[in-house]
Amino acid sequence: MTVEPWETDRRIDRFLTDRLEGFTRTAIARLIKSGNVLLDGGEIPPSHPTKAGEEYVILPIQPEETEIAAEDIPLDIVYEDEDIVVINKKAGMVVHPAKGNYTGTLVNALLHHCRNLSGIGGKIRPGIVHRLDKDTSGLIVVAKNDRAHNSLSGQIMSHDMGREYLAVARGGLLEEKGIIDKPIGRHPKYRKKMSTRSKKPKEAATEYETLESFEEATLLKVTLQTGRTHQIRVHLSSINHPLLGDAVYGKKTSSLIKRPALHAVRLKLVHPSTEEKMEFSAPEPEDFRNLLKALRRKAES
Repeated sequence: MTVEPWETDRRIDRFLTDRLEGFTRTAIARLIKSGNVLLDGGEIPPSHPTKAGEEYVILPIQPEETEIAAEDIPLDIVYEDEDIVVINKKAGMVVHPAKGNYTGTLVNALLHHCRNLSGIGGKIRPGIVHRLDKDTSGLIVVAKNDRAHNSLSGQIMSHDMGREYLAVARGGLLEEKGIIDKPIGRHPKYRKKMSTRSKKPKEAATEYETLESFEEATLLKVTLQTGRTHQIRVHLSSINHPLLGDAVYGKKTSSLIKRPALHAVRLKLVHPSTEEKMEFSAPEPEDFRNLLKALRRKAES
């Protein structure tokens, strides 16, 4: 991983937190303190300042012993081989254990299904390269080994991994196509929420395209250029078109769907071993299809 000129003079832990998608600063600090981030073959402290042209090597680490239990939970597996597994996650499933959700997660199910998962994510998030919100349905790719994890993380950072969503936003958008380019970070007041008004935001960009317009909503194709927490929800809300069903970032809930109307419909990646370009798709779940049917009926009446 090479430091670009504009990334110079930053603490290494902050630099890696921004560069490695899906890693918290705590997880990055763990990597550094365990000696798994090297510069010129030697270990570095968390306070090390970056310099343009420096190349860091991130070594694989073994998964820690964990009390996270393997659970026999059915998974909708779209594709699987020795390196990766692509899953069509159902809405309502949390991706990895966290406070209040230590069972019933995708990780619990994966620990039962897979013999091996990459250890880079640590004991709580083995194999997890990127995330979907609990109530977002659709495609997620999981790494079975550290080499695959590093490859997929690199594809996310370089924007070579394509992540496409279907979203139903409240109201009619002004443009058929557009890019929402607004940095995102923790909400200055409500710490469980994200916001474009954060005091410490990170770069975030979301492309959207109108697929179908209804009387009170719009079906969008949304493509991520970055992968910030709640990015699509926050960005659409910031232009006054929150997702239908989003009680957190919308002004009110919808009677037509009981969750944010967001589905990860398509995933494009380069296979970590074969370097084959791969594309996967997942049909809309029943509640999403029913929402579209209801909106179409209302528009025709």
